[in-house]
Amino acid sequence: MAIAIAAIVGIVCLVIGIIIGIAYRKKIAEAAIGSAEEKAKAIVNEAIKLGETKQKEALLEAKEEIHKNRTEAEKEIKERRSELQKMEKRLTQKEETLDKRADSFEKKENVLAAKMKDVEARQQEIEEIKAGQRAVLERISGMTAEQAKAFLMETLENDLKHEKALMVSEYMNMAKEEAENNAKDIISLAIQRCASDHVSETTVSVVSLPNDEMKGRIIGREGRNIRALEQLTGVDLIIDDTPETITLSSFDMVRREIARIALEKLIQDGRIHPTRVSEMVEKARKEVETTIKKEGERAIFETGVHGIHPELMKLLGRLRYRTSFGQNVLNHSIEVSHLSGLLAGELGADVTAAKRAGLLHDIGKSLDQQTEGSHVSIGVDVARKYKEHENIIHAIEAHHGDVEAKSIIAAIVQAADAISAARPGARREDIENYIKRLERLEELTKDFKGVERTYAIQAGREIRVIVKPEEVSDDSMILLARDIANRIENELEYPGQIKVHVIRENRAIEYAK
Repeated sequence: MAIAIAAIVGIVCLVIGIIIGIAYRKKIAEAAIGSAEEKAKAIVNEAIKLGETKQKEALLEAKEEIHKNRTEAEKEIKERRSELQKMEKRLTQKEETLDKRADSFEKKENVLAAKMKDVEARQQEIEEIKAGQRAVLERISGMTAEQAKAFLMETLENDLKHEKALMVSEYMNMAKEEAENNAKDIISLAIQRCASDHVSETTVSVVSLPNDEMKGRIIGREGRNIRALEQLTGVDLIIDDTPETITLSSFDMVRREIARIALEKLIQDGRIHPTRVSEMVEKARKEVETTIKKEGERAIFETGVHGIHPELMKLLGRLRYRTSFGQNVLNHSIEVSHLSGLLAGELGADVTAAKRAGLLHDIGKSLDQQTEGSHVSIGVDVARKYKEHENIIHAIEAHHGDVEAKSIIAAIVQAADAISAARPGARREDIENYIKRLERLEELTKDFKGVERTYAIQAGREIRVIVKPEEVSDDSMILLARDIANRIENELEYPGQIKVHVIRENRAIEYAK
């Protein structure tokens, strides 16, 4: 029992202690809360005071900024007002000036109007005077105004024609003199430094025989030997009454050369029969091919043109057996190459390209007997096939004037080709073509107005044109000669140049009775 009471007392004491502790803590907490409230009030009061201070400072700064902006704005307004006043003043002055000018212009306009009336009156008076003078002139001259105008126009036209002819003559003489001097210097130097021999060959070759008995052996039994030789070579063998000779006829000089060599070998060997003929023809063909190659190499060596395609070199060698108007084409090509190089050197052009174009300009003639087309088009195709430069191809295409020369190399090759072809003895043509060319030259000049007679002289190098003096004046002669020359250039092909000589002759005839 005592233990229970002690336990109860203990519990009661514990509860009382807890209540006292709680009361004490509450008192302490209230004391802390009161202290915190006081601190918070102090902080708030201090913040209020600081905010009021900041507000006052901000207001002061704002007032100062407003004052500053107001001062600047007032200053700017004053400046603008000053400028506006100045502008207004200037505008006022200009307005006054314009008013003064307007008054002045109005006065001048009135004066001009008065003068215009005076001028119109005087002009009318002048027209009346002119009409009277015109009537007097028409009465005195016996011509109307239109007739007089036509007379004056005709006189003026004649004067202008005379002046034009004089100017044309003067400029032509100056150009000719200068061009002739330069051309003579360049061409004479080129010809002096390049003098090539020319080989004249025909369409036949003659083979000498040791005796007339050899003719029968060449013909063979029933003509089998001669037929075999003609079939294998494509050459006609002419055996006539000429002693100890056989004539080989063919337009293809390569075939003719093969036949000549084969025939000479057969004659030396003495054994003539179809099998032997075939062997000798094959040997002769190989020998000619070797010669062709050597001739191509010789042309390249003589001209100093390198880098030629081997096939082009062979075609160059074939030109050894090709002639044009009796002139050997290979020698002609070599000469044109030399002349082109010399001309290019004098003119400051590319010497190497000029020599190459000159050497290859007639390359088409090596194939023109086997291929359709002109030697120019064939040469262009061949050069393009073997990758020649476009400048070289253009020079080949333009060397006969088929297309306009667009480079100095093409023009040089044209000139060198003409020089080589036009030299005395370089070429020949048959009498029929020669006569046709002269007749054509005379026909071209007969169609011009006032031409009476024409004569082609100096082997077609000069055309003399006799005109009717009553239809062609001295001034018109110059223009007529120029027109004739232009027509010859456009419609006729010829080597070198042709001199046009216009002759006007006045004759006075009277009879004594």
